[in-house]
Order: sequence, then C-alpha cells, then structure tokens
Amino acid sequence: ILKYVTLLISLFLCLSAGLSAAKLLKAQGLSPVVLEARDRVGGRTFTVRNKETKWVDLGGAYIGPTQNRILRLAREYNIKTYKVNEQENLVHYGKSYPFKGSFPPMWNPIVLLDFNNLWRTMDEMGKEIPREAPWRAPHAEEWDKMTMQELFEKICWTSTVRRFATLFVNVNVTSEPHEVSALWFLWYVKQCGGTMRIFSTTNGGQERKFVGGSSQISECMANELGDRVKLQSPVYRINQTGDMVVVETLDKQTYMAKYVIVATPPGMNLKMHFNPELPPLRNQLIARVPMGSVIKCMVYYRDNFWRKKGYCGSMVIEEEGAPIGLTLDDTKPDGTVPAIMGFILARKCRKLSGLTKEERLRRICEIYSRVLGSEEALHPVHYEEKNWCEEEYSGGCYTAYFPPGILTQYGRVLREPVGRLYFAGTETATEWSGYMEGAVQAGERAAREIMCAMGKIPQSQIWQSEPPCLVPALPFVTTFWERNLPSVGGLLKFMGFSTFLSVATAAGLVAYKKGLLPRS
Repeated sequence: ILKYVTLLISLFLCLSAGLSAAKLLKAQGLSPVVLEARDRVGGRTFTVRNKETKWVDLGGAYIGPTQNRILRLAREYNIKTYKVNEQENLVHYGKSYPFKGSFPPMWNPIVLLDFNNLWRTMDEMGKEIPREAPWRAPHAEEWDKMTMQELFEKICWTSTVRRFATLFVNVNVTSEPHEVSALWFLWYVKQCGGTMRIFSTTNGGQERKFVGGSSQISECMANELGDRVKLQSPVYRINQTGDMVVVETLDKQTYMAKYVIVATPPGMNLKMHFNPELPPLRNQLIARVPMGSVIKCMVYYRDNFWRKKGYCGSMVIEEEGAPIGLTLDDTKPDGTVPAIMGFILARKCRKLSGLTKEERLRRICEIYSRVLGSEEALHPVHYEEKNWCEEEYSGGCYTAYFPPGILTQYGRVLREPVGRLYFAGTETATEWSGYMEGAVQAGERAAREIMCAMGKIPQSQIWQSEPPCLVPALPFVTTFWERNLPSVGGLLKFMGFSTFLSVATAAGLVAYKKGLLPRS
C-alpha cells in the first residue's frame, strides 16, 4: 500500500486535466500521483509518429486566440505553434464555389437574411447564459427542454440555413441537433467566445497547431512528474469511508490519499465502484451525458495539388452522401507531407463505422475529387484514421453532450465535490470546455479546490483568470447591417407577404453588393 498526501486519478481526457492538476500541486510542495488507464498519457489527444507522417494528431489538435492556459504550457515547454493554412480559397460544396472568411457567403438575399439572423440570434441568446452556471440563465428551463433542431425550426426559414445549422452542430459537438439541449449548445458556443470564434480558423479555435503534435504537452508534464505517473492503472474502486481515501486499480494496486481528483468524462465514472455510493443527482448525471461520435481522417498525397488549384484545403461539405463534413489542410508547416484532415461526424460516423478502413478511404477520396475538381485526390499515398467511438477509456469525442432537460436538473453537481472527491475533466470547464484549454482550466481549478480545503489558499483564489498569451485575439466586429437587418419572419410580419419579396430582394442585394454583410 502506497501512501500519498494527494492522489489524482487521470484516466482519459483531452490533454489530461489530471496532469495539469498534478503539476500545480507538485509545484505547491504536495505529493500527487496520477493513475492513467491507458499505456500512454494524453487522453483525447493522441499524436502518432511514423515515417509516413513524421507526426500526426489523431485526437485533439487545434488551439487559437483566448486559449491562454494551453498556450502558457506550450511556452513553458518551448513547444512552438504554427498557423493552419488558410491563404488560398476555402470551398463550400453543395454547389462548389470558393470563398474567403469563416462562413460561406450566401447569394440568395432571403437566405442571406436568414443566415444573418441565425448567427445573431444564437450569439444574443448566449449572452444571457452564465458561463459558470448555465442552469441559472433567465430562460434556462425553457431552452433546456428544447433541442437545437427545435430551435432551428423556430428561427430558420430556409432549408439552406437549416442544413448549414445542422452541420454547425455536427462540427462543433460531434452530435445531432435533435440530440442536444439548446441551452447546453448555446452555452457551449458562448463559452468558446461565440459563433465566429468557435467556427473560425484564422482568429478562431482552429487557428493553430503544435509543431510536433499536441501530445507533447501531456508528455512534458508526465516527464516532469516522473514516476508519479502510473500507466495502465485503470481505477475500479474508490472507498472514502475511512480516514484516508482508498483507491484500487485493475492491476491489484492499492493507493491511499487524503484527496482524490476524478479527471474523466462524467460517463466514465460508471466504470468505477464508489463507497459510499455517489449522491443521487451525481449518480444519475453520469448515466445521462453521452459522448459525441467522430472519426478523424488524414489523407496524404504526393503533392499539395489543392494549393496549386488555388484552394487552401478547407472544405465545407453539405452533401448528405458525403462521409466528410469539414476539412482543414494538415500539411506540415515547412510544406512537406501534404495532407488533408477531415471529420466523419455524428450520424455519419455511426453509419460508416461498419465499413472497412479501405472503404472509408475510397469514399473520402471520391468526395475530395469532386469538391476540388481533381483526379489527383483519388490517389493518396498514405492514410491515418482514429475512430474515437471504439476507445474504451473515452467512449467518444470530442466531449460529452447534454440531451434536453439534463443541464437544468443535474448541471449544478457537475463540479460539486463529493466528500474528498473532486471533479475535473474538460467537461467541467467554463472556458473552452471540450478543448485542450478547458482540460487545463478544469485540472488547475480542481487542484486549487484541494489547496483551499487544506487551508493553503483562500476560496477567492480557486477561480483564476489567465493573462493573455502571445497569440493575439482580435475582436469580431459586426457591421450595422448585420446588427439591424430583419429576420425573414420579421419582414413578413412588418410588411405583409405581398411586398416582402421585392423589398427583401432589393435590400439584400444592395447590402451584399456593397460588402455590408461579410460575415468574416
């Protein structure tokens, strides 16, 4: 039996909030131990190294402005970042056309009004939702009972906008609009900085990657902690009936500690036995928050043919039969190892999981060939993929999502300690939850909660803001027309349908031609 002052359980999560917590506690002179279920650290980050790819991130990879905690760690370990290529045109595929900016432009003025109202409404609703307690929002119960699909049906007038809105949910939380609570999804977008920040590459959540891969952050923390990190040590029992918390692993090891941080997605708590049993709301919460569904796919080519054709590698693909919904260029920063990263998302992930790896690759190459208008897309030289749904110690990716009605009934216990158990994991973050940044915030917050319980810091220091790092965060400025153009429904009510079409068409065309609706 090993005795420690503080024990941290880090089974599986993005970047590993457990390692972030352990690093902070060790710096305060305590003796943390990290129990990691896998044979590697990093959780939902996963960098593979081989001769074909040099290195490739098959899990969490993207960082950007306002993600200052993860950027601080990268700076500490001298891990460089580079910008994801967005120099050339992006492609929106329904009807294939190139564009610049975060969102594809809309040529139909009625669709344009509908699009503008969708993003404006989502951001305005998000402003009402507290980051730290979304269940306290003024309309919390009403919005929590509603799915995002129901919300889209209320505010979207055109099938074009509803279709893109579905992809927006798919891309951001790897689930379907009918599966997620509107309150939860609006909170999720808000705590990432709004619709523009979460979806953008340049100046957004996908702006950069780490040279050498994202797993380096966890690996550096693990090296710093040394033999305090125990790999292949899945926890199956936690007993806090005595003076010390007793933790048992599947490999028959027993650890004793004063405090425990459980740094896992909530649903993974179901793999553990607790004595005494978890409180009723916590016990029910962990059975009600499933993980998203995604396969991350990396297709490698001999040449960077898409850049030669004037495309940056970013594709927004709305065709229902297409396996991939969104792509980004994954070529190395020095221009070597040309590659395109694509996500198979939500319903498509579940549908295509039954295919062979070779069949998925063939379908991916076929859609890339059609979108980019190139035969070269049909001839990859290498392929890597990761289906996160088959991971025993993740259950899916990128994050757990909240179905309708769950957040208002159970959300308040998400971070609430249970005796000497404290909870971390990116799902418990209040900024960039679901991202590496959220994992770092959650781990450090849980560590400070323990320090507070030990009398080392006051309660006021548990939540700490992070000063801006070296990556600038530019504001997203909306135009007068973006703020004030009516919705389609608003014009219908105000003017009557007989005059609506002519006025909306004229107003939309004038605004678009004058560049008053850039949405970028």
